[in-house]
Amino acid sequence: MNKWITAFVAAPVLAAASAAIAPKAFGRDVAHSQINFVAESQLVDAHGTFDSWDATIMFDAEKVEASSVVITIDAKSINTRIAQRDNHLKSNDFFATDSFPQITFKSTIINKLADDRVNITGDLTMRGRTKTITIPTRLTQVNAERNVWRVKGTTVINREDFGVSYQSAMNKISSEVQLQFDIAFGEKK
Repeated sequence: MNKWITAFVAAPVLAAASAAIAPKAFGRDVAHSQINFVAESQLVDAHGTFDSWDATIMFDAEKVEASSVVITIDAKSINTRIAQRDNHLKSNDFFATDSFPQITFKSTIINKLADDRVNITGDLTMRGRTKTITIPTRLTQVNAERNVWRVKGTTVINREDFGVSYQSAMNKISSEVQLQFDIAFGEKK
């Protein structure tokens, strides 16, 4: 009977300890966060960003592997600073934003490699197609007092994996596109 009493008393203590170390909700600092891309072409590379996106971040600095991130991008907010190109990118030739208004990334595994190095693996969904990608990142604390962090990463994807296979006859576009993100985030109060 003693072992049942011990188990009964220990269960709430273990649950409380587990909750104390669980990841907490963090919010991105909009003014210090961006998602960019570079698509190489024969004439001039297209450098762009997305003006409207959000991130749901659950973060545990003590156990980074328990953290997670979900990024949701409004595909219609694509901005390459050239309206005609942006309109073409929104069309069925590229992102088909009327049919697929969102691009999402959902982390599945976070591997801590060193104090400031993390690989974030997750599912990228674009134009209704999902592929698993891994993004090498740098994770640093920028303000200990306010518990503010910064994560910065770059990876390369093949746009054709997501059904973005348009090719210009006059300006050959590379299949590989470089994705970059730089996100500052702090604990929600």
